[in-house]
Amino acid sequence: MDKNTASLVEQTSELARRLLRWVPDFRDMDWAEHPAAVWRGGPFGASFAAHVDLDAIEMEDLLEIDDQKRQIDANTRQFLAGYPANNVLLWGARGTGKSSLIHALLNRYAQQGLRLVEVDKTHLAALPEIAHALREQPYRFVLFCDDLSFEVDDASYKVLKSALEGSVFRSAGNVAIYATSNRRHLLPEYMSDNESARMVDGELHQSEAVEEKISLSDRFGLWLSFYPFRQDAYLAVVRHWVDSMAAEQGIDVEWDQTLEKACLRWALARGVRSGRTAQHFARHWIGRTLLESSAGSVDGTG
Repeated sequence: MDKNTASLVEQTSELARRLLRWVPDFRDMDWAEHPAAVWRGGPFGASFAAHVDLDAIEMEDLLEIDDQKRQIDANTRQFLAGYPANNVLLWGARGTGKSSLIHALLNRYAQQGLRLVEVDKTHLAALPEIAHALREQPYRFVLFCDDLSFEVDDASYKVLKSALEGSVFRSAGNVAIYATSNRRHLLPEYMSDNESARMVDGELHQSEAVEEKISLSDRFGLWLSFYPFRQDAYLAVVRHWVDSMAAEQGIDVEWDQTLEKACLRWALARGVRSGRTAQHFARHWIGRTLLESSAGSVDGTG
């Protein structure tokens, strides 16, 4: 092989390697091995990619949302049993446990056949394709759309609306959609939307803009609302996470006025009392405690 031919072969091989980075792996997903996956698109097609970094959250870690847990747990058990069940919209304040609740359900019911597929908003057009690919699998799949919201000029919400009521999901009885959002109706709402409302024979008729926005969220059979925590609820969640992380690290942490005031200031600085805020504070407090302890041991004061 002369130098020119060898160079051409090397360049061709390098080009092939670069192209393969863009080509998804179309081998069948091993759902027995991997209970969760992400739907990934690309210029050469799309496929399932195993979700290898799963959240270890358990239902017992999610405090102060007992009613929401009860409702979605019952709906999920109905779905797993093959009984009628609803698509679910979890909406409300940020950091209050919406996404964590979905992952906790997977951890609780993976052994009973529950599987999770995360679908980004940019891939909503692929919902019929995803449902078709899953309908012959011997598992029950929750298609999880996290932090879902649409702008006024975003037409992709129509794909989701069609899928929720369309024949695709009726023919794939092993697929349900669970979505989270900070917006109740998934679309922004303006005062001007109500200006076209009118009274007809004593009945209020919403404007077409309002009806269009409500029509999407209305296709979710089960709505679960999440609100910022009261102060006592927030403190209970902080205490849960502080005690849990302290136990993992093998240390004792005293719950006193100093700790309580610190966690309240932490929430005030972030503008929300939520489970996420509580968990972040617990990491800060336990990490700082460990760091101070190790520093004291190094300089001989511990």
